[in-house]
Amino acid sequence: MSYSEVDSYLTSHLDDSIAELSKLVAQPSVGAQNWGLEECAALVADLLKKRGFATETLPTGGAPVVFGERRGRNAAKTLLFYCHYDVQPPEPLELWETPPFEPSLRDGKLYGRGVSDDKSHITSRLFAVDALLAAEGELPCNVKFIIEGEEETGSIHLPAFITANKEKLAADACIWEFGGVDHREVPMQYLGLRGICYVELSVETAAIDVHSGTGGSIFPNAAWRLVWALNTLKGPDEKIRIPGWYDDILPPTARDRALFDLQPDAAPEYKKMYGVKEFLKGLTGGTDLYMAEVFEPTCTICGLTSGYQGPGSKTVLPAKASAKVDFRLVPGQTIEKCLTLLRQHLDREGFADVQIEFLGGGPAAKTDPDDPFIQLVVETAEEVYEHKMELIPMVGGSGPNYPFVHELNLPVATAGLGYPDTRAHAPNENIRLDLYLKHTRHMVRVLKEFAK
Repeated sequence: MSYSEVDSYLTSHLDDSIAELSKLVAQPSVGAQNWGLEECAALVADLLKKRGFATETLPTGGAPVVFGERRGRNAAKTLLFYCHYDVQPPEPLELWETPPFEPSLRDGKLYGRGVSDDKSHITSRLFAVDALLAAEGELPCNVKFIIEGEEETGSIHLPAFITANKEKLAADACIWEFGGVDHREVPMQYLGLRGICYVELSVETAAIDVHSGTGGSIFPNAAWRLVWALNTLKGPDEKIRIPGWYDDILPPTARDRALFDLQPDAAPEYKKMYGVKEFLKGLTGGTDLYMAEVFEPTCTICGLTSGYQGPGSKTVLPAKASAKVDFRLVPGQTIEKCLTLLRQHLDREGFADVQIEFLGGGPAAKTDPDDPFIQLVVETAEEVYEHKMELIPMVGGSGPNYPFVHELNLPVATAGLGYPDTRAHAPNENIRLDLYLKHTRHMVRVLKEFAK
């Protein structure tokens, strides 16, 4: 089999794959709203069965996991693909140019909620399977898919699922759910992910909201109570003030810094893309900006809710207040210890009444840049992208890669079809069809070379 033969198949069948992706995107599967998850899992299972995968839809404490396995010519080698079928909420709806669950193709891009994150990665990898089956009648190695439905809500049930299914998920290497090119069209290999501990902090000071004239000077105000509690978590210097928070952090290596030294300065692109005028802590760009972005823990207020927020005025003293807060974790930090430290800190500061609800998360993990599988993924990308894939030690975002690295003992490589303006998690999320095709061509080559 020549790669030109497979590439020709992919080009001539691209419309069919995009139609399949469009059908998947049209099925809502919003994790945060528990909307359409079972239906989407059934669609994903059908896609695997269509390719001859032995497929199971397996229960968890939340959304089901879809697992598929197909044996290949080299039965001694197994490649595991991790993807997810859940998507972010589409709101604010008024900012979409076309409805989020009505996929729209225009100017070489497909728009829709979840089209990039992560449904195109499911169908593009199955498209690579199609091409190999068409050319050779069999896969070059064993292929497994694990496709979950809770990634966007913290993958809270996935670690336990992996621990309980280690034999089923056994493999030699893993391709992760995302990847793509940077603003120069250079493919990037992200070697790790920060962890995350996502919590909701809430406080209740009365049974009902109270007229502010009645209670303003004699009743506790839930909104103020929560604001004061939040104010103890981080200072104007951006340091997290919870005692012990930094104690277990593993410092980045000299190799980590050296890899970032090879990257172009991201500061101009960040300012252009996000409209920010400056960075925190006096950072101006270069390697120091990259290092701070991924190797420093964070405390981010993601949302605040209390009292009246509609048009006009309403003189009310809120009885309840809540805040969504995420803590990005770096290597060495654990969920268990961070939750303990947070509780101890709030109690010590006089906020024992502030409740903590853990909404999901997991620790950070990364793969050795010199692992042979990482090198294989890097080398097979060059022919497709006409650029050498560049190594990035870690990204600032989070995902459930820890159990794959530390429970399944797999090297985890990222490869995908994202690009800087894909707008994942935002209105008008999209993919470029040229990158969809390139990613699929890359996956064909990974499967073939991995099997050798």
